[in-house]
Order: sequence, then structure tokens, then C-alpha cells
Amino acid sequence: MTAVELLGLIIAALLLQLMAGVGVTVMRRRAAAAMAPAATGLEGAAPSTSAWAGWRAFRVVQRAFEDPAQSQCSFHLQPVDGQPLPAFKPGQFLTFTLEVGPPASPATAGSRVITRCYSLSDRPDPSFYRVTIKRVPPPADHPEFAPGLSSNHFHDHVRVGDVLRLKAPAGHFFIDPDPNVPVVLIGGGIGITPMMSMLRWCLAEQPQRTVHLYYGLRHGHEHAFKPVLEQMAAAHPPLRLHIVYSRPGETDVEGRDYQHRGHVDVDLLRRTLPHGRHQFYVCGPPAMMEALVPALAAWGVPLADLHYEAFGPASVRLPGTPEAPASPAAALDVRFRRSGRTLAWEGRDPSLLDFAERHGIVVESGCRSGGCGSCETRLLEGTVQYDHAPDHDVAPGHCLLCVGRPTSAVVLEA
Repeated sequence: MTAVELLGLIIAALLLQLMAGVGVTVMRRRAAAAMAPAATGLEGAAPSTSAWAGWRAFRVVQRAFEDPAQSQCSFHLQPVDGQPLPAFKPGQFLTFTLEVGPPASPATAGSRVITRCYSLSDRPDPSFYRVTIKRVPPPADHPEFAPGLSSNHFHDHVRVGDVLRLKAPAGHFFIDPDPNVPVVLIGGGIGITPMMSMLRWCLAEQPQRTVHLYYGLRHGHEHAFKPVLEQMAAAHPPLRLHIVYSRPGETDVEGRDYQHRGHVDVDLLRRTLPHGRHQFYVCGPPAMMEALVPALAAWGVPLADLHYEAFGPASVRLPGTPEAPASPAAALDVRFRRSGRTLAWEGRDPSLLDFAERHGIVVESGCRSGGCGSCETRLLEGTVQYDHAPDHDVAPGHCLLCVGRPTSAVVLEA
């Protein structure tokens, strides 16, 4: 064999190895693609623009009542700058800053600026956001109390064409995108709003995923999204609808308007849910949260599969969680540096925000449940403890007054 022939054989062998290597690489890539989980719309849906910092102007482009009583109104919002909106995680909320007038009282004059959080009630869409807000009247047992300041402002004064200022979607309460785990969505009253966001996203992105929706309310007059939910259930067999009325009206018909009478509780879930693992998402008024969430944990639902969000400062205590810190044996000094006041904390107040307000110290606040971050304040000295981890990501060296309690003498920038 000549040198030229030997060289040709070596080159041919190298080419065969190279081709074989390419073939193996292609096969491995195909196998990896075959084993990769299906796209869910959360991981792969990169936002058109990144979430913005601070406040952004939005125009109200539509208002629509969602219930016969016209107590729950949806507001469709589009950015004034016309830029596409970033995707959000179904279940998250928007933070609004509002300039509202005083309550009907001759002793109060002028307007004030408040901050409030409202859950998004639709699936992500690059062209608009939607929130659904329920008018909050005075408590039935205390008609002398003022109605909800923000909700009544939205219902009475916010009209199509108005411009509002919003922060980007936020919050740690959102759906797990794993399509292989059935979902149980439980909404009480206006707690249906984040469930509508999760539900609409599931039906659009994971139409084969089993979803059980439990919606608890008093009667048909306040039944929000009723035609929409019925149409969804008829068009999507994996959606199992469980409407629960606690006080049905004379015209409410069981089996037509609602499926169960009473409340959404563990007994109902035991009777209607199939065996197996589920991801639970619960949102509703404090009384519901305080009863149902610990009961689910006691039933055996793993904490990793139990997700909840309360409207207002609900006290949800799960089995095994430490007790709330006891009142200090001696008063602790709380110094508000900007206000120039030092006060004695004796443990009477549920939070530092309540403590400040009781002493006439003005602190910006919003959700009062650790979600929006409006009351975040620099903690200059001392330590603050939370009964439950806040939903808002607290910056280093800061604390949230609405859910924080001092465990030592503290100095706050407020």
C-alpha cells in the first residue's frame, strides 16, 4: 500500500467517525427534546418587555359588572405608552396608587393618596390587564363604620378614559405550571379573582389538565362570572365546577345555579375530590382562610402543595408553626426617626403599623398583609419578627410595618 492510499484510508476513517459523531449528537438532541416537559406558557413565554420599575400610567378602557348585584366590577387597563405588557404569573396582583376624596364627613376636607393591591382576574395578555373589584359596604353589624375607601372610589369615580398609576405585577401566590398535577382552586367571595386568572390560563395553555374549582358565596345575587364559568365547564370536560351557596335565595335552584349548600370545607372536599395528589390554591375572606387552610394541612395535604392568599390580615396558623411572639415582659422603645418620636411598645397592637397609627404617626400603607410593600421602612437598629413570611420581598436592612412586631428596641426611619 502506497503512502497516498494509506492517507486516503485514514481520511475516510476520520470522516466516518465524524459522521457517526454528528448522528449521535442529533439523536441525543432529539431524545432530550422528547424527554423535555411540554411547554406550559409560563417558562417559555418571555415577556415582550421587562417588568417596569416604579409607577406606570394605564388608561381604563372598559368597565363591566360581573354579578347581578353589580357589586363586582372589572376594569380593563391598557398602558398609556402603548408598549406591550410583560407576562405575569396567574394569581399575582397589581398595586395601585389613588388620590381619593374624603369620606362623607364635615370634619374632613381635602383628598388623600392611598395604595391598594388587587388581584389580576384574567390570563396574561400583552395588550391589557384586568382587575375585578368588589364594593365594600360598611359592616352589617356596624353600619356606622365607613365603607371601603378604595373599592367605593373605583366603583363611584373611576370611569373609562381615566388614567391610573400601577406597579408591575407582583406576589408569590401563583399557579404551579406542572401540567401533570391536578389543580384545586378554592375562592371565597371576591377571592374568585385570582382563581379566574389561574383558570383562564390553565384552559388556554393546558386544556387537558384537570381543574377542580370550588367557589363559595352566599347566593346567586352575588355570583360573579356565572355565565362564563358555566360556558367554560361545558366546553372543557377536565374542569369540574363546584359552586357552593351558604344562603341560597328564593330563586336559586340547586343543580342549576349551584351544586352544594353550605360552605367550602374539608368534608366537602373529601366527598367530591378523587384520591391522589392535588395542588391546592385558596383565597378568600379571613374567616374562611383561618378555618380551611389549617384544616387542609391537618387532612394531610403537604405544605408544598398548599398555597393560599388572604384578602386582609387573616391569621392562618398551620400545624407545627411556632406560636406568635408573646408580649414583652417590659416595654420596648420604638423610635420613629423621621417623626421624631419615641414610644413604648407593650404588645397591645397586632403590628407596628397599627401601633404607629394609634399614636397618630402617618405611615404609607396598602394591603396591610405583607403583600404590596407600601409600608416598607428602613430598620436602623433592632430586630423585627413576622408571624408569617411576607409575600413582599423585603429589602436588606428594611422591614414591613404592617406585619412586623419588634423583638427588641428598634429605630425606624418612618
